[in-house]
Amino acid sequence: MSAEEFRLLRDFIYQHCGINFNEDSKFLLEKRLGKRLQFHRLSNFKDYYYLLRYNKVKDQELTEVINIITTNETYFFREDFQLKTFTDEILPEVVARKKSAGDEKKIRIWSAGCSTGEEPYTIAMLLLDRPEYRDWQIEIIGTDISNRVLQIARKGVYGPASFRTTDEIYTRKYFTPVDDKQRINDEVRNLVSISHLNLFDSPRVSLLGRMDIIFCRNVIIYFDIAAKKRVIESFHQRLRPEGFLLLGHSESLMNITSAFALRHFVNDMVYQRPATLNGLSF
Repeated sequence: MSAEEFRLLRDFIYQHCGINFNEDSKFLLEKRLGKRLQFHRLSNFKDYYYLLRYNKVKDQELTEVINIITTNETYFFREDFQLKTFTDEILPEVVARKKSAGDEKKIRIWSAGCSTGEEPYTIAMLLLDRPEYRDWQIEIIGTDISNRVLQIARKGVYGPASFRTTDEIYTRKYFTPVDDKQRINDEVRNLVSISHLNLFDSPRVSLLGRMDIIFCRNVIIYFDIAAKKRVIESFHQRLRPEGFLLLGHSESLMNITSAFALRHFVNDMVYQRPATLNGLSF
């Protein structure tokens, strides 16, 4: 892959979905896309770029590219300290605020970049474990840009690697053994909807409606500052006033936006959309 070919493909991918490959990632991109050259019997990456731009199979091929270049490392009950903050402090606050305002008993949660589904299903299990939410309408939406991982999420069958930090009580309660794997029970699945979504597709993101809580953990690490600002601004628009944004433990909004307040809870720090903007901006 020449320097020119790398720039063409890198910029094309970035404009589509915000994933950023720096100069040090040239070999990685070459290695991952090399198999697609072989598949289409192309002699160079420039021809492959033209295929992605102009060929009649460009949309299908772009889906293959996204499946190849995205990293999807996840498991059930990941970052348990943050999940404890979610169940013990954030949810009670959201519920109390809705009751005080006389709102309908409905909680909407978005798992943005849900990968193979462990995160939204974890959220569902945590809510099912709390009897105080049984008369509440719970809606958990899991989205990802990779169709490959979404197929796994919809199937809901997981191997041992997905359970590396899962208490056995959850596997017994919410899963059914299938050969050497575990299938998520319908009780959990019914709280979760799984769909394909590119976080750069603003019109489709807007169709999600307003959320009480957004999980977007270990996703924006693949974006540069400009792409992060674009995605975080869309989260801000989707969140209800005083709604919460939960990022990965290594991620922050420093140098990205001042439109969120950083809340210090017992087990974690979490971003919150203020009730009013008060001059804060992106």
